[in-house]
Amino acid sequence: MNKIFAVVLTYNRKDLLKRCLDAVYAQTRPCDGIIVIDNASTDGTEQMLLQERFPFLKVYVLSENIGASGGFNAGFRIAYKNGADFVWMMDDDVIPEPDALLRLEESDALLNREGIDHSYLLSTAYTEKGLITNSPHLDDRLNRINYQNWPLTLQHGIVPIRRATFVSILVPRSTLSEHGLPLASMFIWGEDSEYTLRVTEHAPGFLVGASKVQHLRQESGSIDIVAERNPNRIEYHRHLIRNEMFVARKYYKQRRVVMATLHQWKVMFKLVRRGEFHKAGIVLRGLMESGRFRPMSEPADAPIETLGVSVRYYAPAGDTVTYFRDAGNNRRSEQRLRLLAN
Repeated sequence: MNKIFAVVLTYNRKDLLKRCLDAVYAQTRPCDGIIVIDNASTDGTEQMLLQERFPFLKVYVLSENIGASGGFNAGFRIAYKNGADFVWMMDDDVIPEPDALLRLEESDALLNREGIDHSYLLSTAYTEKGLITNSPHLDDRLNRINYQNWPLTLQHGIVPIRRATFVSILVPRSTLSEHGLPLASMFIWGEDSEYTLRVTEHAPGFLVGASKVQHLRQESGSIDIVAERNPNRIEYHRHLIRNEMFVARKYYKQRRVVMATLHQWKVMFKLVRRGEFHKAGIVLRGLMESGRFRPMSEPADAPIETLGVSVRYYAPAGDTVTYFRDAGNNRRSEQRLRLLAN
């Protein structure tokens, strides 16, 4: 039987993380391992995890916040090193339905029986009000008689896709072995698009209609610097602009790059006319950074030290917790501490 490891990336959202983990533990197809990647939270996330005493949980705490891109990179490589045959990746604001994982696994088995090559499986994401969110891009490549091939598996409730997000994505070990890890240096926004475009160049992913999750997003709608009002997020938009330009150069035709560049200049001038000079400067910085942004992918078995952070991890078990130091290498010192009674 395949070993499926759920990996949840979290940062300063302990209440959402608990809801997410409760849903992961309630799966009708139990996970073979559950990993939390804590991106240096400061809101008491560790204390919550220790108090809840989730069984067979492993928690990896990064020494600093390296962004969603770095966190996902760490999550995939750690699950890979733990021997996962599949990595079920999500953020802490994803709440899967009880059969979400089972439906992904069933679709993987169906595709294998049909001899259809595939690079990942994806759940269908909804808002709390039942609206579709995080829609992936259909794989519109042609079959040998020059018709789009995507309706081929529609009868099974699955369709081939290319560009997608890490909102409940099931990635086989073979995909990680062949294509490596997400690009940690993208920091935030776009690492999932780059990765899914990279791994689907020869084999599509598949959206599974029966696998459903809620995505409790902080912001509604698409990410847009013009509409952005959260002062803590405004600076991050330079990463989004840089990353989108990088993805356009790498995976699309030159016309797409030109159109993307013109769009950003249009946005910048719109912000200037509105007197939002700080936001306009962020757009300009993103465009300038994109010209020299050329990150390289890492293999799935790359040592954790290449992320530039230290990692410690612990595993609560019953009324004790085992702390492991130097999680990135083979030198481990171990300390068992008894948990305080509630």
